[in-house]
Amino acid sequence: MYGSSRILFEEYNYVMLKDFDNWNSLKKNLDVSGFNCFYHEREVWWCSLGVNIGFEEDGKGAQWERPVLIVRGFNRQLCWIAPLSTTLRTGKYHVPVGLVDGKSVSAIISHLRPIDTKRFINRIGYIDQSSFDKTKQAIKDLL
Repeated sequence: MYGSSRILFEEYNYVMLKDFDNWNSLKKNLDVSGFNCFYHEREVWWCSLGVNIGFEEDGKGAQWERPVLIVRGFNRQLCWIAPLSTTLRTGKYHVPVGLVDGKSVSAIISHLRPIDTKRFINRIGYIDQSSFDKTKQAIKDLL
């Protein structure tokens, strides 16, 4: 594959091919050179989420990054996150959490996942306790 994604057209259907090869190279480097940093629940971090299968939430840019909300910490190396999006949707799978970097964002709770903290790039800040409590309740309701 050449650089970023490319699109194949077949009559009226098209398939976007994802750049798994370059993401795989970055992922190998993260695993070897990454370090586990300290974090807390309610924090928002830029995170290398990568290129994922199908409709799973991908990262964007050179490091396949996306802001994420830390929902639960398990240990120094592993936490449970919800990807954040500036595309504000309503429904039980998207929970508004307020402003992050001056933009309104929502947590995509249908895409909760555990991640290793080696994926963290830098901390953006916190969401307020009230928004965090609403997000946790929405997650409990989803389960």
